[in-house]
Amino acid sequence: MNLPQPQIPFGPDDYLAWEQDQPGRNEYVDGEVFAMSGASDAHATVALNIAATLLAALRGSPCKPFIADMKVRVEVANSFFYPDVLVTCDARDRSPEASHVKQHPALVVEVLSPSTEAYDRGNKFAAYRTLVSLKEYVLVSIEARRIEVFRRDDSGHWVLYPFAGDETLELTSVGLRCPVAELFEGVEGVEGAEAVEGV
Repeated sequence: MNLPQPQIPFGPDDYLAWEQDQPGRNEYVDGEVFAMSGASDAHATVALNIAATLLAALRGSPCKPFIADMKVRVEVANSFFYPDVLVTCDARDRSPEASHVKQHPALVVEVLSPSTEAYDRGNKFAAYRTLVSLKEYVLVSIEARRIEVFRRDDSGHWVLYPFAGDETLELTSVGLRCPVAELFEGVEGVEGAEAVEGV
């Protein structure tokens, strides 16, 4: 997401009603709305690779992945985000009331861009950490071909597990193991690809 100019503050219910009629996606952060810009080829490819890998791995399980257009509500932070990829295994997120907004993700993935990396690592991660259901927060760097997995341990602390090169990514929240290289498959012209990145 590019961090655009905030609009007139309004409440969460106002946001949900307003956003249904908007042509694009808009995140909501404590009363302010931020328009989401489009993603580059590289960004979209990596997000799709991750979502497709998760979809295949989780088929037949109670866990379900979503990509880009599904909102996550973080009630403690009074915010709604559009993560690049999320997985929820919670029955409450399968109810009719949760058809457009999930509140109990086990896994959230953000593909980084220069314009939003600091936000994804900082305030957004701080908001996501308030979700009791969240077990892993994943940041993907296309330029570095690196995946950082922040995993909540038994004491509630978040521990970094970095993966790159020919290593095998492990996501314990959903029981997934796959080669890091597969998630970057099809990405071309990486140099400078993120300079105009959105989302």
